[in-house]
Parts: sequence; C-alpha cells; structure tokens
Amino acid sequence: MKAPRQRVIGLEDGESLLPRRARWAPVFTVMLASMITLLPIVADWPVLPPFGLLMLLAWRLLRPEMWPSWIALPLGLFDDMFSGQPMGSAMALWTIVFLAFDMMDNRAVWRDYWMDWLAAAAAILFCLVGGVGLVAFTTGGGNLLAIVPQAVITILLFPAAMRVCAALDRWRLAR
Repeated sequence: MKAPRQRVIGLEDGESLLPRRARWAPVFTVMLASMITLLPIVADWPVLPPFGLLMLLAWRLLRPEMWPSWIALPLGLFDDMFSGQPMGSAMALWTIVFLAFDMMDNRAVWRDYWMDWLAAAAAILFCLVGGVGLVAFTTGGGNLLAIVPQAVITILLFPAAMRVCAALDRWRLAR
C-alpha cells in the first residue's frame, strides 16, 4: 500500500523544498556577471572577458543536472542587452554550447578538471569567434585578431570562475 503524499504548508505542487537562494543564486550570478560590462572600462581592444559566459559555463560544468538546455535562451537575451553584441547572438551561441555539452555528457564516460577546461575553452572560442562572425555579418565590421587577447584572458580565467561557482554552490546549498 502506497503512503499518502504529504503536503508541505506554503508550497504548491511540484515546488522544490530547496530555499530560494538554491534556485536563484546561479541565475543571478550569471546576470550580474553579464552586467560587468556596465563598468566604465576604456580599452582600444576587447580585453574584458565575457564574464556572463564564464559564469554560465562554470555553473553548467559544475552542476550539469541543474539547468535544462533552454535556460541559455533567456540568460543569453539578458547578456545581449548589456554586451553590445547583435541581439540574439548570445542566445543562439549559448544555446548551441548547451546542446553540445548535453551531447558531451551523454557520450562521455567520465569527466575531469582538464576535460572541463578543454570543453570550456572550446565553448569560449566558439562563442567569441561566432560573435565576431555575427558582427561581421550584421554590420560589416569585426576583426578576428582583435579577440585573441580576450580569448586568452577568458580561457585562463575559467578556473577562477569555477572556484567562485563552487564557493557559491556551497553557500546556496547550506542549510
């Protein structure tokens, strides 16, 4: 005989027992990282890493079960509003990266630190080169050599983003 399902007071059907910070902290960290471009930093070349992408990749590789693939669409839209890229570029590129990570998770038997860093480096290069390609397609501008310093800095900052996400993950799951 199956025990009756107990109803927790204050929760709707299907609502998680996790605190709100456990559900919303990853989303807000990606959104805050995307808004770093609002800081008054002046440079001749694009050297500021795409922090929104870094946090998104770090959360996705740290907790692959946490987000569905479609979450890249609204987070990409939010990033597009602040990055200066053509509208829809981060939405499309981040979604393609999430779908590729889903395929990688389904095929890979195991993953380690170096494999995550290599996958993140490939995703970073794909997004940066894709962004330059979309800018060249829409406005006729864009220089592929201009993103080399940005790509190197972003790839080297990925382990720091993973550490930040791991610390935030411990905080968000603490009772």
